[in-house]
Amino acid sequence: MKQKVILASFLSCFALGLTVNVPEIPTDLISPAALLSQVTQAKPKEILLAQREFSMEYRYPVPSVSEVFKDNILLNLAYLDGRVKSASDIKWDEVDKPFTSQFTLKPGEAFAYHDQVYPEFEGKVVVTTNSRFNKQDGYKTDGYLYGDGVCQLASLLSWVAKDANLEVKTPTNHGFAAIPEVPKSQGVSIYYDPFDKAHSVRSNLYITNNTESDVSFIFEYINGKLTVKAVTLG
Repeated sequence: MKQKVILASFLSCFALGLTVNVPEIPTDLISPAALLSQVTQAKPKEILLAQREFSMEYRYPVPSVSEVFKDNILLNLAYLDGRVKSASDIKWDEVDKPFTSQFTLKPGEAFAYHDQVYPEFEGKVVVTTNSRFNKQDGYKTDGYLYGDGVCQLASLLSWVAKDANLEVKTPTNHGFAAIPEVPKSQGVSIYYDPFDKAHSVRSNLYITNNTESDVSFIFEYINGKLTVKAVTLG
């Protein structure tokens, strides 16, 4: 507004043939474009540490079982990011929609797949997937176990964390069954039993941020694929 007033005064004086001293425009008047440029330049750059993906449409050779695995993986992610907090929150058509979510570990912080952890991780774990993969949590079964499929998500996440050179502990391998698009060496077995803590802590995934920067894990579900990324800001 101040610039418009100065310009209008100058044009009026020019029309009357008068001499006018135009005051210097304050340097603190920055154009929106220049301000946007400064903000963009100040934004930290996202550095990709690792990335892996697999198809959510083929989680098992039998289509009906594959669908159960897919639903359990997506439900697990909904518990992780807080879209679902209990079985009463589950709306399967919403769970199956494309989404992006993430969690962040600060230096020294740890992630555990569930809350039954080794003593060495007590007090360090700041993120879990917030569920127990059972019928009460709304997980589906293919006739064998409730929650089938969560091991596949854990394996993909563990693989990315290893690629990112984070500290990863996977006490029990998933070598007893193949996971499509994941090498057997990267398989992680997940199990939760509130009455068998020894078994549960061994069947867990532990990721510790052993770097000096925050590390974020980003989950993207789109076009039938699940992508997991590990990123930091530089």
